[in-house]
Amino acid sequence: MDTKKNTAFKLSVATLAIMNITAVVSLRGLPSEAIYGPSSAFYYLFAAIVFLIPTAMVAAELAAMFSDKEGGVFRWVGEAFGARTGFLAIWLQWIESTIWYPTVLTFGAVSIAFIGLNDTSDAVLASNKVFTLITVLAIYWVATFIALKGLNWVGKISKWGGMIGTIIPAGLLILLGIIYMASGGHNNMDMSQGFFPDLTKLDNIVLASSIFLFYAGMEMMGVHVMDVNNPSRNYPKAIIIGSLATVAIFVLGTFALGFIIPAKEINLTQSLLIGFDNYFRYFHLAWAGPVIAIALMFGVLASVLTWVAGPSKGIFMVGKAGYLPPFFQKTNEHGVQRNILLVQGGIVTLLSLLFVVMPSVQSFYQILSQLTILLYLIMYMLMFAAAIVLRYKMKDTPRPFRLGKGNALMWIIGTVGFAGSLLAFVLSFIPPGQIQTGSKAVWYSVLVIGCIVMVVIPYIIYALRKPSWKDPSADIAPFHWEEGQHS
Repeated sequence: MDTKKNTAFKLSVATLAIMNITAVVSLRGLPSEAIYGPSSAFYYLFAAIVFLIPTAMVAAELAAMFSDKEGGVFRWVGEAFGARTGFLAIWLQWIESTIWYPTVLTFGAVSIAFIGLNDTSDAVLASNKVFTLITVLAIYWVATFIALKGLNWVGKISKWGGMIGTIIPAGLLILLGIIYMASGGHNNMDMSQGFFPDLTKLDNIVLASSIFLFYAGMEMMGVHVMDVNNPSRNYPKAIIIGSLATVAIFVLGTFALGFIIPAKEINLTQSLLIGFDNYFRYFHLAWAGPVIAIALMFGVLASVLTWVAGPSKGIFMVGKAGYLPPFFQKTNEHGVQRNILLVQGGIVTLLSLLFVVMPSVQSFYQILSQLTILLYLIMYMLMFAAAIVLRYKMKDTPRPFRLGKGNALMWIIGTVGFAGSLLAFVLSFIPPGQIQTGSKAVWYSVLVIGCIVMVVIPYIIYALRKPSWKDPSADIAPFHWEEGQHS
């Protein structure tokens, strides 16, 4: 029985890869890119080259480098730029995911609305703010309850929910699109745009810049690096598998959606379900619509669950090292960060209530999405810069997974990732032309003030920290630059 205590639950490469895909791939994003016709493939591939691949590779090196140390992006950025900046990085990762929940859960609410058999009444229900609010909160709190049960539960449900609600529906959508076109179905995609978009029209590419966030999340699995057998080999492997699958799903899924829905009829929150329904009607499989809607709802639950468990675990571990008050360090009987999850739930509940005051579900969805993009991209810029700096500050530290023998490849990939993140950051402030976002003054003020407030808060917390905040039982290793101070 004693050996049981020492044998912690471990994630397999397959489970971690599926958790990666589940965390990163959200089919809800496909409608926003289907608007662009064939040029959507350009955006996906461009974002993969300048963002996804750099993120996956840099995160793999950093996670393997610190595979014996906790902390994820806090560790990576803190080793390069100090604890204050490290705390900013992990805070941004946590707070952006917290703001993001209502947007992904809106898609879950729409999926539930489309479980009915009448498209018109389903679409009306999907646009109903009260229905959306109740459903968003219900799914979120179910995910939180599951997360409180521990990593074993999270791993299993994320794996099966990801398979049922993301990977299988994505495969089915792609297959339906291929059969539809092969059987002589009418192509509704505007093919006149070609592969290369008109980059002279700035507001045309703004909505597409949100594609960077479609790929966000690969680095989040860094907090689970200790939960994998042989992490220096298996963690990078899981990330690479997840990356390849992600690009394929996005490109082919977007095309499949564009084939069946005219661009002018695409709605950001409902079109995925309408696309499936259109295919099912074409193939005389109307009964399958509610089935896929239920499956997609499970996919949303799995995605949210992966995120609820990830960033909150990261900021909890950092909190125990003395960066958060003792209240945020409380755990339940499963060792799960109970109070952080409950506070997170409170923030999500408050944000979700904004559904009622925004002009439409779609406008609320878009502005919150943009704010999460901005906050997340700041964290990514810190991560890319840290990876380059650590090649010099910790040049002798073993790197079981290393980008190139010298520093040239890290400079190239790190710079490309940083520049790509900076470009997306700048573009994300511009309101997209395709969506009614209401007042531009409100749009800019929410984004600018939101960014400033969310960056300032961790600095205030850091300045107020006390020695008594540190948990004596916290086994977080000191930074390399601290080790000399303690000896």
